[in-house]
Amino acid sequence: MLDALAIGATGMQAHQAQVDAIANNLANVNTSGFKKNRTSFSELVVAAVQGARGTNAAGLFATGSIGAGVQLGAAAKVFDAGELRKTDAPLDLAIVGDGFLELAMPDGTRAYARGGSLKVNADGQLASQAGVPIKPGIAIPDNAESVTISATGRVQVRLPGQATPVDAGQLELARFANPQGLLPEGANVYRATEASGEPIGGRPGEDGMGTLAQGALESSNVKLVEEMVNLMVAQRAYEASVKVVQASDEMLGMINGLRR
Repeated sequence: MLDALAIGATGMQAHQAQVDAIANNLANVNTSGFKKNRTSFSELVVAAVQGARGTNAAGLFATGSIGAGVQLGAAAKVFDAGELRKTDAPLDLAIVGDGFLELAMPDGTRAYARGGSLKVNADGQLASQAGVPIKPGIAIPDNAESVTISATGRVQVRLPGQATPVDAGQLELARFANPQGLLPEGANVYRATEASGEPIGGRPGEDGMGTLAQGALESSNVKLVEEMVNLMVAQRAYEASVKVVQASDEMLGMINGLRR
């Protein structure tokens, strides 16, 4: 029964983590480019128990096994594509298919983002909404009247008095063998890890890379109905674990009462 208390507690802890993940998904249902979290569980170490299966043919106690509870096996991002939402804003950029934009972080490291609302930062560079430049660096002149980004990543600007757009640079994408291994840092920015593998660079539309859609944003891939169902299932599982703890506590109380 002491084991039952511990096992019930592991169930409560694991399903609380699942509820937390679902809550984060629901909170970001309208966040552009957000990728939902998915939790999975695994059984804790199995302990041998004498007499768990009665006696064998020789009349001796047989040895069985009982698990020690459940633990959170993994909590990973699901990188299924979200729906495209047209905004017509010239610096809104969505990635259709596989790939990430590479960001040159202030500390000299690299990070990756699934498109989003871009802007021209104080240095005149095409950057994320937080002002982090996109690699390779693309300078946008102060007097540019318009910015055009093609599906293959070609960036052109129109200058005053010129009928023909001028090339400003070429956007590239990076993809990963295991994007679920990326480390999320918030604001839809990710870092590469050993689990994700090294980034594979390339131009949009080539070698399995996705293409770019200007004037659009990728919606969250959270499905509201699915998350609500998952929330109810997690809540019922949590309640079941609570019942186990309560039943074990009552049985221990009955045993202690036998000594009176």
